[in-house]
Amino acid sequence: MSRKTKTGGTPATMALAKAKAEFTLHPYEHDAAAQAYGEEAADALGVPYERIFKTLVAEVESGLAVAVVPVAGKLDLKALASALNSKRAAMADAAKVERVTGYVVGGISPLGQRKQLPTVVDSSALDFETIYFSAGKRGLQIETAPDNLITLTRAVTAPIGKTG
Repeated sequence: MSRKTKTGGTPATMALAKAKAEFTLHPYEHDAAAQAYGEEAADALGVPYERIFKTLVAEVESGLAVAVVPVAGKLDLKALASALNSKRAAMADAAKVERVTGYVVGGISPLGQRKQLPTVVDSSALDFETIYFSAGKRGLQIETAPDNLITLTRAVTAPIGKTG
């Protein structure tokens, strides 16, 4: 993997570069009609769905929280709530998510958000040497070691993904 050293980029790539973390950028042609952004990225890059992670934002009692789960499955809201010592979790309103994170839906990265939110990464990420997730815009994925993501977001890991 190469480390991006030039200035500019997205807040997510700048956060990795500032931390001197190794990562690789994977651009792909985004189809404006696509609705399943993670699956689109996996198909375009030829990467198994289990290695591409989507960033979802939920409301818990303490406010917004980030969940990072494989595109191969869905977010288990009860498991997310439990991982954050909360009684409940519900998906957050898209407009609010965009306002708080600074990213557009379909391009939300767990890194470089406007405000540091509590983050939970699905424990399956630890099964891979590297994982992929949004670099902060549609059509661009970051590949890096899961530990880089976990460290930079101060995330906890828990089994928050479910199949189906």
